Amino acid sequence: MKMRSLLAASLVLMLGLSGCSTKAAVAPINESKSVVSSDKAQEKNELVLAIGGEPDEGFDPCTGWGRYGSPLFQSTLLAFDENMEFKNDLATEYSISDNSLTWTFKIRNDAKFTDGTKVTAEDVAFTFNTAKASSSEVDLSSMKEARAIDDTKVEFLLNSSMSAFANIAVSVGIVPKHLYSTGYAANPVGSGPYKFVQWDKGQQLIVTRNDDYYGDKPAFEKLTFLFIGEDTALAAVQSKTVDVAMTSPLLVQELDGYSLLRCKSVDNRGMSMPVTMPGTVSSDGIPVGNAVTSDIAIRKALIYGISRQEIVENTLGGYGTAAYSICDELPWWNPETRIKDGDVEGMKQYLIEMGWVDTNSDGIVEKNGVPAKINLLYPASDSARQALSIAFSQEAKKLGIEINVEGKGWDDIGQRMYSDCVMFGWGSHNPMEMYNLYFGKSNLTVGYNNPTNAENFKVDEYMDLALRSRTPEEANEYWKKAQWDGQTGLSNLGDASWCWIANVEHLYYVRDGLDLGKQQIHPHGHGFPVVANITEWKLK
Repeated sequence: MKMRSLLAASLVLMLGLSGCSTKAAVAPINESKSVVSSDKAQEKNELVLAIGGEPDEGFDPCTGWGRYGSPLFQSTLLAFDENMEFKNDLATEYSISDNSLTWTFKIRNDAKFTDGTKVTAEDVAFTFNTAKASSSEVDLSSMKEARAIDDTKVEFLLNSSMSAFANIAVSVGIVPKHLYSTGYAANPVGSGPYKFVQWDKGQQLIVTRNDDYYGDKPAFEKLTFLFIGEDTALAAVQSKTVDVAMTSPLLVQELDGYSLLRCKSVDNRGMSMPVTMPGTVSSDGIPVGNAVTSDIAIRKALIYGISRQEIVENTLGGYGTAAYSICDELPWWNPETRIKDGDVEGMKQYLIEMGWVDTNSDGIVEKNGVPAKINLLYPASDSARQALSIAFSQEAKKLGIEINVEGKGWDDIGQRMYSDCVMFGWGSHNPMEMYNLYFGKSNLTVGYNNPTNAENFKVDEYMDLALRSRTPEEANEYWKKAQWDGQTGLSNLGDASWCWIANVEHLYYVRDGLDLGKQQIHPHGHGFPVVANITEWKLK
């Protein structure tokens, strides 16, 4: 009989029973103070977590589970440490052929799936070949084939050079070939630090420690993930029925027995700005181009004229950082792209010099009879993006640029995103996300790839060189040059096709006495990024 958690029922009875003050809890980023450990955690050696991240399609790495954070149940060939440097996980070593088209991984021989069978190179090859065939969010278009050489050696044959294959090796969890079927997503088996027990969709996930795990053993025997909204999660913290709960800036309070963990992220929010004039359509007939943002003067004025920090303070309560690129502080980020913003007067003068003048004295500049009026779309269900969009429009108004903010569904956004501006959210541990948004030769207005229709042949050249590099370190130098090489680039200093605004901090209430270790920079907010270092979690 499937055991429905009594915890969910008890939450309903207990919510709101304990009070809280309204003073904001402030803790240093990536630190959480601890005072008294949870009796529940001490006595039962388990944790209850309300950290969101329930996947719609289940826990199958072959269709995208684990792409934004740890797959939890499954091992990956490589992993990131807290400094975002590659380290071995299931792999013990890897090598790349002279032509960069063959990657060979040696895997450890002491890894077991939770059904007791040994993890082999055949399972690794099967996982990657299955993921490629699924045509899902796992982008393995550069891979021709994976094949097992023997039990502990697997080869990946690529169609073209792909230095970022190492990043893919971090995100794809390995599944057992002998157990994989259509029902795997709802009943996963892997070789990670925890093993799957039960998933009550829309309610909870229960996992227990995998005592056969080859790595450092987690301190906690059982984790229960509650899939509840942020308001309910806050009430659960108030009633002390959870140990860790994700929250939002608007809900931050000082709560007895908990501290606030503030995690840096590249979970960024930014506005796309079409760079071509209207009059063309995409391959699937969607209008492309914008008469206002096609002028780089408008794009530069917005990028340099708005105050990112003011927007972060006013809309996120200060729980975020100003964003200047899609990859701030990741190894492939070019720090030269950090600019000085908030120069309203300077940008107003710049617009005049570039022919944008308020001839009608209505507060809106115009050029050649075209007023600087822009539509900015955001997903209607996202209150944070709504607030950011409104704040951005208020900043733009100071420059004489009028922005009409519209909340829409994704279907409507998809029909207008090549001709109107959109408040997007991105943020990945893979430089291919930058490639997808900026590469011009083959990515122009293809789905969500390069919606601004930006094309810079030098940028494309640097990205091609990055992909052909033999090491991540060599590749990172070309990724940085693609952003800015001193003369051109895709960033604010160059083509300026995106106005990045904020990196949203991931916020968690953590019960006093619980130490979540050193957190990585978190990616976009899907999955469970906070548990990527679960083996470091402990009681103080």
